[in-house]
Amino acid sequence: MSISTLAGSGALVLWAFLALLAKMASGMPVLQLTGMAFAVGGTLALVVVVARRRLAALRQGPLAWLHGVGGLFGYHALYFAALALAPAVEANLLNYLWPLLIVLLSAPILGLRLGPRRLAGVALGFAGCALLVGAGASFPAGAGWGFACAVACAVVWAVYSVTSRRMAAVPTDALAGFCIATALLSGAAHLVFESTVMPDAAQWTAVLLLGAGPLGAAFFLWDEGMKRGDPRLLGTLAYAVPVASTLLLVAVGEGALDWRVAAAAVLVAGGGLLAATARG
Repeated sequence: MSISTLAGSGALVLWAFLALLAKMASGMPVLQLTGMAFAVGGTLALVVVVARRRLAALRQGPLAWLHGVGGLFGYHALYFAALALAPAVEANLLNYLWPLLIVLLSAPILGLRLGPRRLAGVALGFAGCALLVGAGASFPAGAGWGFACAVACAVVWAVYSVTSRRMAAVPTDALAGFCIATALLSGAAHLVFESTVMPDAAQWTAVLLLGAGPLGAAFFLWDEGMKRGDPRLLGTLAYAVPVASTLLLVAVGEGALDWRVAAAAVLVAGGGLLAATARG
């Protein structure tokens, strides 16, 4: 595994905490949460960019800004909306259609070969996700909009991730500007469409941790992985994220470890191993 692919894997580890932290922040309006978390992540990233004297990286063309801000804002606004409108576990897992879409889109968009071994790994990973969503999972009435948002954010993130390879000339440091712009866009939309809620201690903690990790450092690691690593392998390894996310929720008492979770973990880990050993 290359260093760039390893960096992308680090982002997956951080994203495993996204659902847990979002649940900690529950009660905050979607756009307010998006704006505050990105303000933290963008500010930290900007400090690093300034310290490295790479502010010139923020001077990018309109297409780069549209790609960066559109991907970050679109995905996370839809993701937080999905968790707010639908049962968190089901919405979170449905969102994780994006690894499957990344692997599959790598062929038509990037011209990368999939091969039977990678496709088998994708199939195992998808089976693990399907097992978690089905086999006893409930879908209450009225959650349709939340599930629609979950599917939409999966599509947005898959397209953003795969097309990042086409934006290889855009330096990773530019993400600091994209995060700040996303925070400003989210904040403006919040003021128009939502009522502000003053966060309590737990919500502030969640916002700070979201900004430092899943909505901060993870983007830089993922950008490196998608631009210079293997998107097919990263897309398949990402199937481990919903399992890890579920186990974290179980560990803090937000769910139970049953046979579905255990069986899904085996399928997901097996699919990742199978894809990791594929050549070419």
